[in-house]
Amino acid sequence: MLFTRLLAASVVTAVSGVTVVPPSIWNYSYPWPVQYHSITSQQVNLSMAYMDVASTNTTSRNNNTIVLLHGRNFCGATWEDSARRLSAWGYRVVIPDQIGFCKSSKPPAYQFSLHQLAYNTQSLLQSLGIAKTKILGHSMGGMLGTRFALMYPNAASHLMLANPIGLEDWKSLGVPYRPIDLLYQDEQATTYTSIRNYQQATYYVNTWKPEYDVWVNMSLSLYQTPVENQVFMFDQARVVEAILTQPVVYEFPLVKARTLVLIGTKDNTAIGKGWSPPDVQKILGNYSVLGRQTADAIPGAALVEFEDLGHAPHIQDSERFHKALFSWLDKSDW
Repeated sequence: MLFTRLLAASVVTAVSGVTVVPPSIWNYSYPWPVQYHSITSQQVNLSMAYMDVASTNTTSRNNNTIVLLHGRNFCGATWEDSARRLSAWGYRVVIPDQIGFCKSSKPPAYQFSLHQLAYNTQSLLQSLGIAKTKILGHSMGGMLGTRFALMYPNAASHLMLANPIGLEDWKSLGVPYRPIDLLYQDEQATTYTSIRNYQQATYYVNTWKPEYDVWVNMSLSLYQTPVENQVFMFDQARVVEAILTQPVVYEFPLVKARTLVLIGTKDNTAIGKGWSPPDVQKILGNYSVLGRQTADAIPGAALVEFEDLGHAPHIQDSERFHKALFSWLDKSDW
């Protein structure tokens, strides 16, 4: 019955007998023109939204591309500041919205996995003729970037992880399994207050600035989009289940890309902490330890820690974050 309701609420169409899920109807302004990569995945025709930002500095770094991977609670638009800086630094910047997120198709029936999302991302890059790239991922995007680098070592030359999730195996640490149906109920309870409270506690170290509200309202608008919001929430529930059950932490020693780990050590993010027993909650999400462990596990990785920042250091202190990022890029661009 749940699937029937989701199907009825979706904008699925059929063309010549082929199921098509068109791009999202979510009406949110992006800083650059949005393009769409058509992909047939799991017997459905889907549209993967992306922005392709050209370098504004043609004197250096020709043919250098960076792909920016968003977190679960963000979208491609959230990368605007970083993309402008990277473009001015001399990079072509590709910014996808993953399937199930933001402006991309939101399929009512889809098996989400990090492998599938990495495969979709590689499909986009191949369509653009990009054989090798640098990857910068935040939060879930960092976990996905790690999976991409593991699956496509010849395509990912550099890997930059900004407060990635997946630095520990939550289920092995005692996080109880939560079925997708219950995760869907969690998503349905989302409000402005719940989004802001979570971001204030984890992203910005219990501080708040008015400019952070734009990202709360962006996220909230996805939950309020007519027609497809129920499909979006069910997709998000399946994404959470995939993140919980598909750890990358054990494979960090296999990463071959040159890697930079950027960590706001005040971060306390841990998927499943909210429904875990108190004795499990207190051992999860200690980024002052997890950042160092991750950098030690990835061969040759560099580590930059921001001791006063939280889960979104690129937003909370953009100048300091990007200074560290560009310093490493300049040294590693050989």
